[in-house]
Amino acid sequence: MKKIKLNIPLFSSSLYVACQLIANVLSTKITVLPWLGLAVDGGTIIYPLTFTVRDFVHKTWGKKNARQLIFIAAFLNLLMFGLFWAIGKMTPDPAWGFQEAYEKILLPVGRIVAASIVAQIISELIDTEIFSFVYKKFSDVAAVFFSNLGGLIADSVIFSLIAFLFAMPLATVIEIIIANILIKLAISTLSTPFIKLVPRKVSFEEI
Repeated sequence: MKKIKLNIPLFSSSLYVACQLIANVLSTKITVLPWLGLAVDGGTIIYPLTFTVRDFVHKTWGKKNARQLIFIAAFLNLLMFGLFWAIGKMTPDPAWGFQEAYEKILLPVGRIVAASIVAQIISELIDTEIFSFVYKKFSDVAAVFFSNLGGLIADSVIFSLIAFLFAMPLATVIEIIIANILIKLAISTLSTPFIKLVPRKVSFEEI
């Protein structure tokens, strides 16, 4: 049998989009961090991976494709909410008693998706530019760390303010911002060395 070789750019792109969509649904729940006691949205548990995975795409498919992926993910997030909303407005079958639960859990995703799209586009484009600059000056590991750092701070502040300001107490929103930064920094730092496992597939100029 012919050995199947993993298509890293394709896998990374798919994982990036999946993490984006899953994180937006998980963000409808606000939980409390163990030990620290800070409020945090559930999507923060998985979302930090998108920064490093986007860097995988950048290193294997180049800056142009990485930018395109950011806008594709934003469109798919918008499509997801549109479908949630459309299905939610359809008349439920009388035997299905979960319409209220559906609306409470999935329809608030609208504000979260809006926040995510704005924060994602801005933060991921920042990440892309920092990665490109640092990669060419230093190394891929440094590029991932510093691009993730810049991106996650921008994302945490923009997303939390748009998604939760005025819907929750200001103190809670600030807690969410702090918790977002801490969790994203921890997870992105742990994932940073994995960039070494990804071979560069494009010319140096395309990074």
